[in-house]
Amino acid sequence: MLRAGALVALGGAATPLTGCDLFDRDREPPPPDALEPLAAEALALEARHRAAASATPALAARLTPIADAHRAHADELRRVIGRPAPSGTPTGSTGSTGTPAGSPDAVLAELRRAEQQGQANAAKAGATAPAERAALLGSIAAARATHVEALA
Repeated sequence: MLRAGALVALGGAATPLTGCDLFDRDREPPPPDALEPLAAEALALEARHRAAASATPALAARLTPIADAHRAHADELRRVIGRPAPSGTPTGSTGSTGTPAGSPDAVLAELRRAEQQGQANAAKAGATAPAERAALLGSIAAARATHVEALA
């Protein structure tokens, strides 16, 4: 009987302590990090390149390494941000951000435009970023400029 009473007492005391959110009530979620849009953009660029490679197999050998680079950039940005990628990473949508369509030349031209915009975004972010992030953003901007050339 004493054991049962002790277990109930311990269980009863443990439940409110573990479920208590007294100290968490005033916590607000952290504000979005300035690198969040670039991480999302890297994932979107990866998805576009993979979709284009799938839709145009003749370009797969050319596009897959670029898609892999975008995944690496997204992973590193997420590491710097200190948050995991959101569930349901973007896979591209229809329209200007979806799967490029048409001849291989048209597909490459559309991907070049996306890379140019991505390069400009990374360069702009790097220009205003703290020093500890500027090098990463400069590397990403340089890689995206290289992607533009590889797609030419």
